[in-house]
Formats: sequence, structure tokens, C-alpha cells
Amino acid sequence: MRRRRSEFEALADLVPKVLKDLGLDAPAGVLRIVDRWEEAVGPEIAAHCRPVSLRDGRLEASVDSSVWCQQLQLQLPQILEALREVFGDEAPTQLWFRVGSAT
Repeated sequence: MRRRRSEFEALADLVPKVLKDLGLDAPAGVLRIVDRWEEAVGPEIAAHCRPVSLRDGRLEASVDSSVWCQQLQLQLPQILEALREVFGDEAPTQLWFRVGSAT
């Protein structure tokens, strides 16, 4: 009896599954966000803040000063909405800022 060939799966659908199986989905997710960060948040915010990690839908971002950290905290709903516009269903659902190096 001959085996039926299975349907081909698109590489774009396969890669995220493989990354998840290898435990690399979070690093890959944050790299996608880093790549389009300035597009999502704008150049002014991107100059003072950068994403550093993503876990369970929570994005952690490093901010270059406590003043900017407070300012971004006030803009949190708008930033999350901008991320949803750019990343759709793959956007983080939470955002946490910490003072550190943003470069």
C-alpha cells in the first residue's frame, strides 16, 4: 500500500511552529518587534526606548531615563494600540518599562 503525500505546508506557517518546539518563539517574537519598533512607536520614542524581551505576551522595554520611563507609562495605552496596528494578533498585550540602556 502506497502512502499518500501530505499537503505541503507554507514555510511561513512552519517556521513559527518549529521555533516554538525549540523554545525559540519568544526571542524570535522580540526580534520581529525590534525590527519594526520605530515604525510602531515613532522615532522620538524609539530614540529613548527599545524592546528587550517578550514572554507570554508581555514586552519588556528598556528606557534611557526615569523621566522618559514615566512619560512612556502615561502613553502606555496609545503605545499598545500602535503595536496592535503594526503587529495585529502577534502584538504584545502588556508592556513593562524599566530604566536601563536604550541604545
